Amino acid sequence: MAITNEIDYQDDDTHSIIKACLQGNGSAERLLLKQNLGFAKLVTSRYAANAEEGEEIVNDGFLKVFQNLGKYQFDQPFKAWVRTIMVRTAIDYYRKNLKHHELVPLDDVDVANIGADVISKISTSEILKLIQRLSPAYRMVFTMYVLDGYTHKEIASMLEIKEGTSKSNLQDARKKLQIMIKKFYPNLYLAHALNSSKINEN
Repeated sequence: MAITNEIDYQDDDTHSIIKACLQGNGSAERLLLKQNLGFAKLVTSRYAANAEEGEEIVNDGFLKVFQNLGKYQFDQPFKAWVRTIMVRTAIDYYRKNLKHHELVPLDDVDVANIGADVISKISTSEILKLIQRLSPAYRMVFTMYVLDGYTHKEIASMLEIKEGTSKSNLQDARKKLQIMIKKFYPNLYLAHALNSSKINEN
C-alpha cells in the first residue's frame, strides 16, 4: 500500500489508484501510467508508421487520459476506456498530419489471395512491420476494421470519409499486404500460390 497526503491506494486495485489520481496524488498518477503504458503502446503501434510516431500518439493519448479521468465510469473496464482514447488519438493524429497523402490505386495488381494459413506463419512483430509499411489511409482503415473491429460505417464517420472509400481502402490495403508478403516472404507466397493452383485445377 502506498500513502501520500493521507490518500491511500492499493497497487493492484486500479479503481483505488484512479481515485487517488483524481485527488492529485502524483505517485498514483505515475503508477497508473506505468501499469498501462505497454498496453497503450501495443494499441497505437498498429496505427503508427514508426516508433517515433507511436511515441507521440501515446504521449498525446495519456494527456487525454488524465485530462478526462474524471469522466471514467467505474463500471467499465479501464483498459477498454484507455484503448478507446488511444485509438481516437491516433485518428486525430491521422487527421492532422496524414489525411491528404495520395494513394496509389491497386486495381490492376495481380496477386494471389493469401489466406490465414500464410499469415499464421509470420510472427506478430513481422506482421506489425508490414502493417506499418502501409500508407496512412490504408493502415488506418485496415487496423480499425481488421484489428479493432470497427464497421465501415463507423470508420467513415470517425475518419470523415465516405463508407465506399473505407471499403476500397481496406481492399487495397489487403492487396498491398499481399504484395509485401510476396516480396519479403517469397517461399510462403509461392507455396500458397501453388497450393491454390492445385485446388483450382481439381
